[in-house]
Amino acid sequence: MTVDRLVLALAGNLVLVGTVLAVLVSPWWLLLTGFVGANLLQSSITGWCPAAMVLGRFGAKRGCAFS
Repeated sequence: MTVDRLVLALAGNLVLVGTVLAVLVSPWWLLLTGFVGANLLQSSITGWCPAAMVLGRFGAKRGCAFS
């Protein structure tokens, strides 16, 4: 699996978890969803993603988006 797909999977999981926790526990968990969305927007503009850097250091193969 490439870094690109891992970043998308991580973001999707965090959005789902944040939404479920907001419904079941506290609406403050929507901040997690907002943070993930803001990070996705920032990385689409700049091409720089902290999660991609961390996953790359763990040995994930580079994709075309975060090279």
